[in-house]
Amino acid sequence: MRFLLDPEQRAFADSLHAMLTAADTPSVVRAWSRGEHESGLALWRRIAEAGVFALAVPEAYEGFGPRPVELAVAFVELGRHAVPGPLVETVMAAALLAEPGPAKRLLPTLAAGEAVATAAPAGSFALDGDVATIRLTWDADGLRGAPGHGTVRASLDPARRLTRLLPGGELLTPDPPLAHALTWARLATAAQALGVGLALLDRTVAYVKQRTQFGVPVGSFQAVKHQLADTKVALEFARPLLFGAALAMDPADVAAAKVTACEAAYRAARTALQLHGAIGYTAEYDLSLWLTKARALRASWGSPGECRAAVLDGLSGGGRRS
Repeated sequence: MRFLLDPEQRAFADSLHAMLTAADTPSVVRAWSRGEHESGLALWRRIAEAGVFALAVPEAYEGFGPRPVELAVAFVELGRHAVPGPLVETVMAAALLAEPGPAKRLLPTLAAGEAVATAAPAGSFALDGDVATIRLTWDADGLRGAPGHGTVRASLDPARRLTRLLPGGELLTPDPPLAHALTWARLATAAQALGVGLALLDRTVAYVKQRTQFGVPVGSFQAVKHQLADTKVALEFARPLLFGAALAMDPADVAAAKVTACEAAYRAARTALQLHGAIGYTAEYDLSLWLTKARALRASWGSPGECRAAVLDGLSGGGRRS
């Protein structure tokens, strides 16, 4: 099946692309990696003003949603520009805060960009807990608002700063919709990964047109063309799976989209690294901002194995969800 965005959705994507291009996101990412959040939070507010976070928040709580297709459109652009911060976790928080009391108090601030949320199971590392103003964690007792965070730790992707959330805190609900929230997190991760893969492909195509060997661009070599074509096919195969899953919001479909998009982005990263050569390994070169993110997203909110198991469960009619 062929999925095409309507004119309004394409205009939304184009406006985000223009805004993020003008924002010089590589410099924002590098500042965020150093723990300097001012430019990143300013960009966060602009993204919220564009309505991105409101797409995950119900209209009853001053949002536009839930609108998963438009959210996927937005997250492709956020991934394409390597925007830092707990983007997926903020979407997940919107899905977790289903009780009317906490929802009325917290969701309008998420939609407006006045708050930044992170979320993680108790005892696990949370993304950007040091900058988040809403920290959600869950255990056998239910969903809690964590009272703080532990030491900030580096991760594979320097822009993804990890902390453990402190135990205790306000009990928000004893029965949070964890499976529902995981589906939203996987959809946003899949869309972000697709955008990362597309950016890696675009940058690599531009590079092989400029780099020469034996007096000709390396992009003219048949072996290089084959690698780029295979990468393009993988990304284009992931695109309809992503938007089809966004329409259905079936956990198995979303898991399939997540594993396909993340594997395609990971393939784009390997191809980009090989065709760039030694310069691709340098942290100073902007390509690294997408290379590390592709690998980190691959394991975020469900490894390839966990997502494949969820797909098989859906095909067999099983009730287990990873």
